[in-house]
Amino acid sequence: MSKCVLVTGGAGYIGSHTTVELTAAGYDVVIADDLSNSDMSGVEGVRAITGKEIPFVEMNCLDREAMEKLFSDYKIDAVIHFAAFKAVGESVAEPLKYYSNNVETFVTLLQTAAKFGVDNIVFSSSATVYGQPDVLPATEQTPRKPATSPYGNTKQMCEDILRDTVAASASLKGIALRYFNPIGAHPSALIGELPKGVPNNLVPFITQTAAGVRECLSVFGDDYNTPDGSCLRDYIDVVDLAKAHVTAVSRMLDGKNKERYEIFNIGTGRAVSVLELVNTFEKVNNLKLNYKIVGRRPGDVESVWADTTLAETELGWKAERSLDDTLKCAWEWEKRVRGL
Repeated sequence: MSKCVLVTGGAGYIGSHTTVELTAAGYDVVIADDLSNSDMSGVEGVRAITGKEIPFVEMNCLDREAMEKLFSDYKIDAVIHFAAFKAVGESVAEPLKYYSNNVETFVTLLQTAAKFGVDNIVFSSSATVYGQPDVLPATEQTPRKPATSPYGNTKQMCEDILRDTVAASASLKGIALRYFNPIGAHPSALIGELPKGVPNNLVPFITQTAAGVRECLSVFGDDYNTPDGSCLRDYIDVVDLAKAHVTAVSRMLDGKNKERYEIFNIGTGRAVSVLELVNTFEKVNNLKLNYKIVGRRPGDVESVWADTTLAETELGWKAERSLDDTLKCAWEWEKRVRGL
């Protein structure tokens, strides 16, 4: 009998791509999402790609009664927890909204999983926990810096909650995946990143500017201590990122984890500047973007990219998709959404 994975926040950007890859790997998947930052198009896209009527439960993970019903309705073997608010600026303006949603939902999930004997949890963490590392690239042993936003703080807190809960349990296993900068869309163009309102991430802003939805792209700063003066990041294709979750789940279910709590960086190991990303998008899609250089944005770190050695050697996972292909897929997705 195939194993069942609960994907909280599975209607969202990374959750929908992960659901596709889990299904391709032979897992049964249940999606739980309150659709606060997504809509049913993500679920419908997943169903179209997989050809399967994947179960969807509309619920908030803070709702303990709904959570317990979900665990009693389905025989769940593992959970991947994506459900969280993720806008850095909003978290600064509304910290309690973020602490309540991001931390309390995870506590509720862990309590419910324990009650129902579900012992395998993958947590969606972030490279924001590193801040501006003193040494690059960042390894899993790179010290975490004090978070620069409540959003980043919730990621650190949830990592600690998972670590401590695993330590206090005889059987619970947990893996925290620290993503760098997920970009792109599924090659089918049936799912991709569709932020509500003004995008917080660079690539949706690029594609929306190319599509004429946004008038101009702002590049924040060209005076950093980097080769072209713009910030350096590690941009990981969302399909590659999704596959990392499949290997993490398989690692726990197959009993191959070396520790009961593990952390892995999920990135490409390559630093790409903001301007390089913009120029590559223009080149591979044969178009010109309207962009301008503006002042630095508060809270932006200058450079961060991953050392992915541990994920490659332990998980047997490696980023495979090229930046060119990723940016082509991002544009194909945007064109389909806009009817271009």
